[in-house]
Amino acid sequence: MINIFLSLGLLIVSLFGLVKSAQFATKYASRLARKFHMSEFVLSFFIVAVISTFPEAAVSIISAFKGVPQFGLATLLGSNVADLTLVFGIVALFSPNGIAVKSQLLRKDFLYLFILIFPVLLGIDGHLSRADGVLLILSGLFFFFTLYMDMKKFRKEATRHPDHSLVKSLLFLICSLVALFISAHYTVEFSAAFAKGIGLPDIIVGLIVVSIGTCLPELLFSIKSVETNHDSLALGDILGTVIIDATIIIGITALIRPFDFSPSLVYITGSAMFLAGMLTIHFIRSDKILTKKEGLILLLFYLIFLLFEFLVRRLISPFN
Repeated sequence: MINIFLSLGLLIVSLFGLVKSAQFATKYASRLARKFHMSEFVLSFFIVAVISTFPEAAVSIISAFKGVPQFGLATLLGSNVADLTLVFGIVALFSPNGIAVKSQLLRKDFLYLFILIFPVLLGIDGHLSRADGVLLILSGLFFFFTLYMDMKKFRKEATRHPDHSLVKSLLFLICSLVALFISAHYTVEFSAAFAKGIGLPDIIVGLIVVSIGTCLPELLFSIKSVETNHDSLALGDILGTVIIDATIIIGITALIRPFDFSPSLVYITGSAMFLAGMLTIHFIRSDKILTKKEGLILLLFYLIFLLFEFLVRRLISPFN
């Protein structure tokens, strides 16, 4: 019993370190980007979103090297469901009048949904090969390339940011990334220990505890964005993070170590990710705003997802 509480306590400390180091990495990467006067959309979708995926990426890469890549996959898919429902829902509740959306930001909603379903289709046989990993990485890069080609339609004049030392910002960014990967290493260690201690499979801890913990950076960044009337920053960060997780990070994990996993992970969690994407985009496209009421619906979706995951895993665990 003492070991269980010790593992839980150390897991919480590791998650705290994961979140804080990701926040610092985001802060200093953003500071570097602003020195070159990037637009808000570029900053959020291409820079902040990339940095926001560092916790999930770190956990997944460490998991792959430690021989448990399925734990990383569960974390990535679970984190995406949390981003599309829990994060969007909470951010909508914190926003003064809901999350306002420019219609052109979701011009490629069909492509976005295809990107979300792509890893589900590749993993329907319960295996991700290196070839699958390459396809996922290429699909993610293609999506970002198409957005880059449309950049003039989204571009806004970036606000000037006070000058900061380039060397200092770069140094703090590197230190933050080192702390991030150390925190990710111990997050995997203590998650597995805690799961074993209470009799839960690692995959459940990855889906719930670690997934929620690793999506906190985009949650905090997005709340701050909508509170300061920069809704497009929040939208770009969350959607960009989901795309990177679903393609590039899963692809890198498969490249490092091809792996087998329970097909139920794709059938349940992967499908939930796709449905969450459909629901969120429908809400945003319907009236060009994600209202507080719709935010509550997304939160309800996430609670149902957690309950369903827990019940199904309990039922199928004796047979896997």
